[in-house]
Amino acid sequence: MPRAVTLIRSTSLTDRAEYAYAATAPADARLVFLAGSCPLGLDGFVVGVGDIATQAAKCVENLAIALAEAGAELTDVLSTRVLVASSQREDLVAAWRVVRDAFGEHDAPSTLLGVTVLGYENQLVEIEAVAAVLDR
Repeated sequence: MPRAVTLIRSTSLTDRAEYAYAATAPADARLVFLAGSCPLGLDGFVVGVGDIATQAAKCVENLAIALAEAGAELTDVLSTRVLVASSQREDLVAAWRVVRDAFGEHDAPSTLLGVTVLGYENQLVEIEAVAAVLDR
């Protein structure tokens, strides 16, 4: 099935960033705006308390489920925002590695942010995403 997302890289900007600098979708694509994906188990509680990598993995897992419900998958993601409740750069990098590895070669534009607190007790990671799909 053809993909709606086109990732845009730039030779005028550093290649150190581990993601494309922009992404586009054609006018006939259906945009999918996802709620922030949280590291919640089916019981509604945060998994991996104190473990950023485990929480990031659960966020990606939950994101993939929400995408599937909308008829999309990770390769349909236009952009992400990864939020980590920490002021330590190594914590942000730990979350980013999990997200980057999950997306593989589909290096959608992303922003990585350290925040003071997230919504659920013991929550350290949340991932926001926008996707685009072609309904053909």
